[in-house]
Amino acid sequence: MKTNTGKEKNIDNIRHSLAHLLAAAVLKKFPDAKLGIGPTIENGFYYDFLLPQGLTQEDLKEFEKEIRRMARMNLAFKGEKVESDEAKKRFKKQTFKLDLIKEFSKEGKQLTIYHTGDAFSDLCRGGHVKNTREIDPESFTLTKIAGAYWRGDAKSQQLQRVYGLAFETKAELDAHLHMLSEAERRDHKKLGPQLDLFTFSDLVGSGLPLFTPRGTVIREELENFVQSLQVPMGYDRVRIPHITKKDLYETSGHWQKFKDELFKVSSREGHEFALKPMNCPHHTQIYASRQRTYRELPIRYSEVTAVYRDEQSGELGGLSRVRMITQDDAHIFCRINHIEEEALKVWDIIDTFYKPFGMPLTVRFSRHDPKKFEKYLGTPSIWKKAETQLKAVIKKRNVEYIDGLGEAAMYGPKIDFIAKDSLGRDWQLATIQLDFNLPERFNLSCINEKGKDERIVMVHRAVLGSVERFMAVLIEHYAGAFPVWLAPVQVALLPISEKHAEYVKDIATKLRQHGVRVSLADSNDTLGKRIRETEQQKIPYLLVVGDKEIESKSVAVRKHGKGDEGALSLDIFTTRLLEEIKEKK
Repeated sequence: MKTNTGKEKNIDNIRHSLAHLLAAAVLKKFPDAKLGIGPTIENGFYYDFLLPQGLTQEDLKEFEKEIRRMARMNLAFKGEKVESDEAKKRFKKQTFKLDLIKEFSKEGKQLTIYHTGDAFSDLCRGGHVKNTREIDPESFTLTKIAGAYWRGDAKSQQLQRVYGLAFETKAELDAHLHMLSEAERRDHKKLGPQLDLFTFSDLVGSGLPLFTPRGTVIREELENFVQSLQVPMGYDRVRIPHITKKDLYETSGHWQKFKDELFKVSSREGHEFALKPMNCPHHTQIYASRQRTYRELPIRYSEVTAVYRDEQSGELGGLSRVRMITQDDAHIFCRINHIEEEALKVWDIIDTFYKPFGMPLTVRFSRHDPKKFEKYLGTPSIWKKAETQLKAVIKKRNVEYIDGLGEAAMYGPKIDFIAKDSLGRDWQLATIQLDFNLPERFNLSCINEKGKDERIVMVHRAVLGSVERFMAVLIEHYAGAFPVWLAPVQVALLPISEKHAEYVKDIATKLRQHGVRVSLADSNDTLGKRIRETEQQKIPYLLVVGDKEIESKSVAVRKHGKGDEGALSLDIFTTRLLEEIKEKK
């Protein structure tokens, strides 16, 4: 099991300390500034301020200069425990701090003030460096200004939030900034439309992507790949409707937990329906449609289908966060003694699927948080049983894993697989989830060897997760230059002039007979322009044909990103191409 390291704790202390130095720099320029909160976040920190004027990028540069000056002053961080009355005196002009003091006092929390030398004091629970000499003055930067409501309440005052990035060394900061620059270049929201993969329409609505023919090819290749791996494992395809009576989700518990996130539909007869936000309750009803015996189990249902969730507009973003989510969903109905074998088979599918993408996987054991049990369905005893079963699967696989306290689904624990992309970013995608709760709620059972009803269990499984989100990850992972097996167009054919067009059409016909996806770059534009346009479309192979190629019955091969590879006979090129597609290179 992986736990937080001393290095992680140290960088968190550095980031928290820099948030204090930022607040001190802002107070130096704006003595009447009202301070909000300044926590650490992934890769950095932020601080919220109520200020007499709007901040600019020039202000951020000024703050950076002041923070660096203070960091070089060897200022000590010291904590002081105080009572609430004393805290109120110290922060009598800081209205937001007074709010926090009132709240913390009600909750019985110990109040502490941290002093940064004589330069700054803040109400804070701690987690700082001992002295600013531990901070590399060149290892941080202030990045942007955003609006933020106090405590996230739109009815409260709007503050200005200053974000910063921070690392232990300048080299780490520079590497991260390079990654951000590269991520911006690869942004799927730009590349997707540019490569004609998907689009959005104001008439259709936000968060509802429309996939073009090229984007649909990628989706279908991904879905077919998953299908090819699960068919040998005994999965059966099913189909379910996209709406349901709310009774189904009341029984499953989803209505109680997620009713505000559901799209609701009323019939003309006054019945209330919902667009399905998940598929598992529907699949239980296929299982429950007749009595099952132990000899039939495990039963494995799979489906690629859309679910719908009423996400807030401000949370939507490209394909990463949408209102229509296509899931490569599967549910295994089995006995307790099947759990280990079934979960390990799913694990094999996941490992095989991710191998061609070159995305290493990290495992997280996502369990429930006993202190917040109201978030979950079922009883503590059911959860203990489920988590013991799933942890045994991880032990059997003998891999290191991250302890994901509080990361469980509402109905059961999970083994989540976190993929690392070509920029080093982590994405939680595939998952194996164990569920003792829905079988209880839907009274799912089988007739066992003794002729008695036996409660079954469910394993929820996703390989891609959300197809849309997985496509967003892949677009950025490959910077739009997909491997040949996945590329919407695998080969572009380019006749040098009009007299070569017929020969090129013959080549296209032969390649299509082998299932190769082909396009013709036979416009009247110059040869150079057509080559550039093909490169911009990131098509894996470009075959150029002129007099010499017709005479030798060959093609001049150009590979995207590598340039000319010389002339090959069409047969040799085709054989090589088909092998590359088969091997998913």
